[in-house]
Amino acid sequence: MNASSHPAPETHAHRYSAVIAGGSGTRLWPFSRRSRPKQLIPVAGGLSLLELAWHRVDGTIPETQRVVCATESFRAPIRAALANLTDENFLGEPMGRDTLAAVGLVASVLAARDPRAIVAILTADHIIEPADVFRARLHDAFRVVESDRTKIATFGIAPTHAATGYGYIERGAAIDAGSNAYAVARFHEKPDRARAEQYLAQGHFAWNSGMFVFAAATMCDAIARHDPTCAAGLAEIAAAYDTPTRDATFARVYPTLPKRSIDVAVMEPEAARGSVCVLPLEGLVWLDVGSWTSFAETVAADDAGNRSNAHWCDLGSSGMTVISDDPSHLVATVGCADLVIVHSKDATLVCPRGEVERVKALAERVPEEWR
Repeated sequence: MNASSHPAPETHAHRYSAVIAGGSGTRLWPFSRRSRPKQLIPVAGGLSLLELAWHRVDGTIPETQRVVCATESFRAPIRAALANLTDENFLGEPMGRDTLAAVGLVASVLAARDPRAIVAILTADHIIEPADVFRARLHDAFRVVESDRTKIATFGIAPTHAATGYGYIERGAAIDAGSNAYAVARFHEKPDRARAEQYLAQGHFAWNSGMFVFAAATMCDAIARHDPTCAAGLAEIAAAYDTPTRDATFARVYPTLPKRSIDVAVMEPEAARGSVCVLPLEGLVWLDVGSWTSFAETVAADDAGNRSNAHWCDLGSSGMTVISDDPSHLVATVGCADLVIVHSKDATLVCPRGEVERVKALAERVPEEWR
């Protein structure tokens, strides 16, 4: 990536970004393994989801003010993938404790380092294009929070179909004339098909992106308001984080934190208090790469609906997804339809396209040496 392709960063000394790169990604087995999480799988132009998320804020957030929160066991491969990520800016969880703990850890550590910090929480699961449009919306969200530090901003994805796999945000009134931000009337859990179709028809619902912008101190206060036990543990970790007692404190306290999602624990009750606003991410392509079906969408389809990034020889197949990370291996098929074939150097997956959601259960049954 050429630095000259991005505008010079604006001077915003208290703006930070944090990529949350948790999750095992077992739906993308056999590419996603314990030694290589799904965030490090190449998906677009040879870049991984993590690299795409890191560079999505180029020209907006200095690299010295970007952090990554992920499982400690992934510190080495993540730092190898992101050459300019410093050791102190990798926040390594001893184990996954869901998004309340991860977002709270970021907020608590950055608030301790910079009491005026405003943080953008980004995900490492998505392809978002074009990046310059996203940067403009991110800048808008920073401006909203900088003008009112009690606000927590989130981003809503314009729904393209009646999806049942995403949470929804119900949009309320505009918070002012010039910010393109709206009050959040309510967060809605993943709906059934009929309710999803209602949301789509009503036009003021958006998919929940899982990305936020907030003042770090404000998020710490919100967690303390709704889960004081979690807040106390996070405060203890933050106080020790940049000291020699960090590892011992982390190992003792982090496993005791409640395993809850940030949406349920904080965002829903804060929306009821009127603290949350949503900025629509319009004019963007947004793809949640969470299964082999969505991974296939990163590859162009041919006239028969086949998608492949592999060396693949075929006679008469249609609707195929053929993926490989081994350039020396040839996949050959005859007369197949609607199959997913994923080849890696030591494991191969074959399943009907309609069964890809069962890959997670399969990965849990795979012998330990291939997990």
